[in-house]
Amino acid sequence: MVKSEHSWTFLTSHAQVLLVLHRDPNLLQRQIADEIGITEGRVHGILSDLQHHGYICVQRRGRRNHYVVDASELLRYLGEIGLAVDNLLVSTATTSLSAGEQDAA
Repeated sequence: MVKSEHSWTFLTSHAQVLLVLHRDPNLLQRQIADEIGITEGRVHGILSDLQHHGYICVQRRGRRNHYVVDASELLRYLGEIGLAVDNLLVSTATTSLSAGEQDAA
């Protein structure tokens, strides 16, 4: 992760956790925290929020968790105009792919 001089981001920590889980649903909470630059305790709270509100389902696989993102769930507030989690996942995946392609060129 590249550190920025800015202390804020456009996407909330909740959105960042969703995006990370969408890319790799088998990450440990510590790995999620390291990837987005927050504490493990904050990740634990966010995962609880996301599970409580139906954005993720947590499945035990041996000693680890596997997270399933419900892409059909409506985004909070933006959900009032019909945007689903899938809209966020698709738009950021496209943006990430474009950035990666530019780096490779």
